[in-house]
Formats: sequence, C-alpha cells, structure tokens
Amino acid sequence: MTAELMSNWPMWASLLAVSVTIVFYMLDRWSMETVSICVIAGFLILFSLPGATGTGGTPISSADLLAGFGNPALITIMALLVVGQGLFQTGAIEGPTKVLVSQYGKRPVSTLLATFFAVFGISAFTNNTPVVVMFLPVMSAIAMRMKTSASRLMMPLSFVSILAGMTTLIGTSTNLLAADALRRIDGVRLGFFEQTSMGLMLAGVGLAYIALMSRVLLPNRDTFADELVPSGKQFLAQIDITHDHFLNGQEPVAGMFPDLRDMTVRMIQRGERAILPPFEDIRLQPGDLVIVAATRKALTDLLASRPGMLQQLWRGGNENESVDDNVPPLSLMEAVVAPGSRMAGRTVELIGFRRLTSAVVLGIQRRSRMIRAKLGQIRLEAGDTLLLCGPIDAFQSLRSSRDLILLEWSQSELPMTARGYAARLIAIGMVLLAALGLTSILIASVLAATAMILFRCLNVRQAGRALDLRIFLVIGAALAMGTALERTGAASLIADLVVDASEPFGPLAVLSAVFLCVAFLTNILSNAAAAVLFAPIALEAAHATGSDPLPFILAVIYAANCSFASPVAYQTNMLVMAPGHYKFSDFVKFGGPLVLVIWVAFTLLAPWRFDL
Repeated sequence: MTAELMSNWPMWASLLAVSVTIVFYMLDRWSMETVSICVIAGFLILFSLPGATGTGGTPISSADLLAGFGNPALITIMALLVVGQGLFQTGAIEGPTKVLVSQYGKRPVSTLLATFFAVFGISAFTNNTPVVVMFLPVMSAIAMRMKTSASRLMMPLSFVSILAGMTTLIGTSTNLLAADALRRIDGVRLGFFEQTSMGLMLAGVGLAYIALMSRVLLPNRDTFADELVPSGKQFLAQIDITHDHFLNGQEPVAGMFPDLRDMTVRMIQRGERAILPPFEDIRLQPGDLVIVAATRKALTDLLASRPGMLQQLWRGGNENESVDDNVPPLSLMEAVVAPGSRMAGRTVELIGFRRLTSAVVLGIQRRSRMIRAKLGQIRLEAGDTLLLCGPIDAFQSLRSSRDLILLEWSQSELPMTARGYAARLIAIGMVLLAALGLTSILIASVLAATAMILFRCLNVRQAGRALDLRIFLVIGAALAMGTALERTGAASLIADLVVDASEPFGPLAVLSAVFLCVAFLTNILSNAAAAVLFAPIALEAAHATGSDPLPFILAVIYAANCSFASPVAYQTNMLVMAPGHYKFSDFVKFGGPLVLVIWVAFTLLAPWRFDL
C-alpha cells in the first residue's frame, strides 16, 4: 500500500492541491485571484520536482500547466465580455427596456412576463452580467409600480438569466469550457444548438418553479430600490438653440416640448426678454436659451442620445452638433460647493470654470428655492450641488480642490446611445456567424469585440476594463488543475469511484450522479471551475461505462449552470444581492430546491433525450 502511494505520489499531491484550493475558495478569506495565483505557482513547483510526472512517466511541463491562459475557450470568454460591455456602454438594450416599463400601466402582468422573457432571450446569446445590470432599474421600477418589495423580483431576474445560459453554446462561459474539454479529449465539437432542446426543457421547469414558488419562498423586505430608481432631485440646466439644433423651430404642445421628455421648461431667454410659462404661440429659434429643470437621469438620457450636443456643451462653442471622434470620453459627476469656498457668491462664467477645470457645469441644484435664470448668471452658494461634465482627467485634478466636494459615488460615463444600432448589429452578426456554422465562435467573438472598438461602441480603456482579471485567473487556474488531474490519472480515479458507486443502477444513475456532483460543486466553487474540473472526469466516466460522451458533457454544462444556492456561485447573484436586500440564507432557501428540481428533471428527461 505504501509502495503504491509512493509510486503515484504526483496524483495524490494533485488531488490534495485541488482539495485545498476548493477549501480556500469556500472560506473566502483570501480573494479568488490570490488563491488562483498560488495554486498555479504550486503546480509549477510540484511538477518541476524529480519524479513528478504523469501516468506512464509522461512529463508535465510548465507550458502544459500554463496552456489554459491561451485556451481558445478562455479567449472566447474574454471577447464575449468585451461585446457585452459594448452593448452596455451604448445602451443598446436600454431602448427595449424603456418600452417595457412604459407599457406596465396598461398591461401589468403581460409586461412583467415580457420583461423576464426579454432577459431570457438576450441572455441566451450574450453575457448575462450586463443584461442583469441593464434590467436592475427596470425591475426596481416595476416593483414600485406593483407596490411590492424588489426582493420578490431581483433573485428571479438573476436566475432567469442563468437558466437562459443553458440553451446555447455561448449562453455562459461554462458551456464553452466544457465544450472545449470534449473537443480536446474526444475530438468532438459541440454544435451551437446541441444543448438547446434539453436546455429549454430544463429552463422551462426552472421558470415554472420560479413563477410558483417566488411568492412563497422569497422574502418581502424593504430594499434599496429607491437608490436604483432615479431620484427626484432636480437640476437647473440650460440648452442653447443653434441653427442645426433638434429643438430649432419646435413649438410646445399643451405647454410642453415633446423632445424634452421628463423635463420642465422654466424659462425661455430670448435676447433681453424672459418668456415664462405657460408658453403660447412660441416657436424656438436660434439664439434662444431654454432653461429646464430635470433629473440627472433625464439629462443623461438626452445627452447620451445626442453625443454631438454633449460635445458642443463641453467645448463651449455654437458650432454644428457633429460628433468629433477626437473628443475624449465624457463622464458626469456631482460636486457640492464647500463651506467657505472661493466660488461662493460668484457665477460660473465669472469663475471661468471650463478654463480652470476642463469640465463644464451642466446643471445646478439648490434646495432652498426654485431658480429661474440663465445658468451663467446664477451666483453660487455653499451647499449648491453642481452636475459636472468632463473627461476623467478633469475629475482627477478636482479631487484636490478645497472649493468643491466631489461625490465620488456619482461618477458615471455617458453611454453613447448613438452607437446602439451598431452595437446591436455587431452582436447579431456574431451570433449568426457562429449559429450558421460560417466560422467558429472563437473567430466570431474576436471579430465582434474588434468591431465594437473600431466602430467606437467603446474605447480601448473600457474594453480593457471588461476583461475581468478574476475570471481570467480563476479559469486559468481551473484549467491547470484540470490538466494535472487528467495527466496524473486523478480524473480517472474519481470517475471510477463515481462509476463504481452508481454503475449497479445503470448508465442513467452514473449520469445522474455526475450531474449532482457538479451541481453541488458549482455552488461552493464557481461554475467555470466546476465545469473545467469535472468535464474530464465526466468523460472518463462515459468511457468507463462504454457510453456516448455527449450526454455526460451536457450533464456537466447543465449542472454547472445550476448556480442558484449561493450568492457567490455566480456574478449575477452578487449583483442582485444588495438591491434585493438578500441574506445568504435566502439563496439557500429559494435556490437550493431549484437545484434539486433541475436535477430531478434532468434525470427524468435524460432517458428520452439520449435514448438511455
């Protein structure tokens, strides 16, 4: 026995390293990035020792262990993150969501169902993290309309997006990683819609569970929804009408200007004449100054849809509203005039704010009274809140100012919604290229990510920010662990144990056992790591029983997507945790039974789907 242990010590060392890594991931005392780097370093040291080889004395080189960082599946995942960031930055998904919310008053039930189906449909073909981010305020608004807690909607939002990931090859990164293991080990490529039929059935079961049990098992708590829904704080802003301005020649309808949605026009300054509401027989003309009161959200929507107008305001000129690609990306931030500030008692024009700070004041908010005056004529007071627009460098220099207190939480980049159509076309083109088999998903995703940058749907810095280092390191480490388990024979050992325990009950029992093991692991580790570690083990189990490997790799895909029982199991669960005011136990209470329901459904459907 001792001799056998000594002869297979690299295998046992690999199993120990993987087990310790899983424990450290679960403890969450150190970041997953740190643990991932440590396990990679540990394996590099382990297989550099004399006698540390794979089965049959085959050496395991550093290149073998680090090959995961150049894995096509990992590159595809990174490219898809960039594509998802491009959709988010351009607000390409925001338009349809607004239409859904606007219809809630007329058809509340059908609107809520349509919203969830929209989340499902979009998440099936793109990274679901930006989709959930985009729909968070939508769900908050619907919860307010329903006069219920957002905790009844936030967790279902995350779970619906995860269920959608089961239905296509690019639904989640997990699918790509498992498909890569099938290609690498058995030389079989998984089709784009290979998992769709079974995935839709499992998703249907999951959606039915969510619809029936959300009222029973989900808490009804006060939430932070009011922080997600735009507040009612009004800024006073000024719009200069030029010859090519979209408001030029417009007349009010019932005292309101149709193109200034969710804004109140307080005054129109025409030369020396101030025109106050109600506005009758007024046609806007070049030279007019329109003074409006609007929330930050309303101003952001207007400026994001007209980047030329935004650039015109920042440059301070009256030239055409054409988009200048040389203008740096612009952001919004709120700042409070500090007590004792040198700006108090002076106007923005007198200060020369644009020249001094490289930022412009888009709006002023004063709690004490309503202001009707040109923006440049308002004398600032301590406590005034300024809505600033400028490049990121401008805000960095303002952080050292003693005259303004920057509200750091309020900084946000303006989405370039004028590029939304381009972003949608790029994403649709990527899906069509891969779905029709015209090219591989790797090439299609890299082309789409490149197109997002070339067509300025996002810049290089935003694209770099989309490349999540945590995902990169965790997947790279998981691939290294998978290589070690596979090459040392540890994967075969685990597969043999699973097969020995379940084989007396038939191939279906083996398949069901694999599913349950992966579903458990994905909720304590991560779906990507679970898929990478168990894909070779599942394939070994298929080989040991003489079964078709396809059902086993699909079992890994479906099970690894069952990340419902823990908030740390998937990033969308973390996204909804604060808005829904959830506790860890809420995910166990509502998501744990869902994992078991999906497992039972898979076990019952597998004989029909795979002819077992």
